[in-house]
Amino acid sequence: MQHVRAVVFDAYGTLLDLHAAMRRYAGRLGPDWQQISADWRMKQVEYSWVRSLAGATHHRDFWRLTEEALVWAAARHDIHDAELLAEILMAYRHLDAYPEVPVILRQLRDKGLPRAILSNGEPGMLRDAVQTAGLTDLLNAVFSVESVGVFKPDPRVYQLAGAHFGLAASQMAFISSNPWDAFGAHAFGFKVVWVNRTGQRAEYDLHGKVTEVKDLTALTGLLGL
Repeated sequence: MQHVRAVVFDAYGTLLDLHAAMRRYAGRLGPDWQQISADWRMKQVEYSWVRSLAGATHHRDFWRLTEEALVWAAARHDIHDAELLAEILMAYRHLDAYPEVPVILRQLRDKGLPRAILSNGEPGMLRDAVQTAGLTDLLNAVFSVESVGVFKPDPRVYQLAGAHFGLAASQMAFISSNPWDAFGAHAFGFKVVWVNRTGQRAEYDLHGKVTEVKDLTALTGLLGL
């Protein structure tokens, strides 16, 4: 993966532990908290796709979809504690970074390689999350889909990075833990690294088309730095 001139990261699940919000309340949620968190994430992503397919007039920002998805997951798992749900929702704005993330971002910074986030997240929630995770000074830019009003994997989202850096997609690496996002980025022309943290089976014919890693520790090596 040589000659990369910028590195663009997905945020949720790639740099930020999207299950951290539920994990903090595992004691109050009970032994099924991981499934509750997985269902929340599933609906959150599904709602973004449906809104995108329905057209611009039906767009809602990712914070609203995150709240709507939590309501759905809570109902499915018979959770009715409004105070608990409000606390979990706000915790999603303050997620932890995965342990290796600050180290890798510093290494990229020290090598002079521009670093950005490109996320479905609404600007306010991204700002809160990046600050909480201590990543603000390690990034050159944070791009939200709200500037184009449609969610990934729409090509208009991926174009944001190239427009900002003045680079072709083939000159940038795109890093994501989401197979559908990795596919969208590959289709757009990025050099893609799929961070398969949970050992998912490859989808969307990704095998052989993107570089698969377990976490971000190998990234600088992959980039030849």
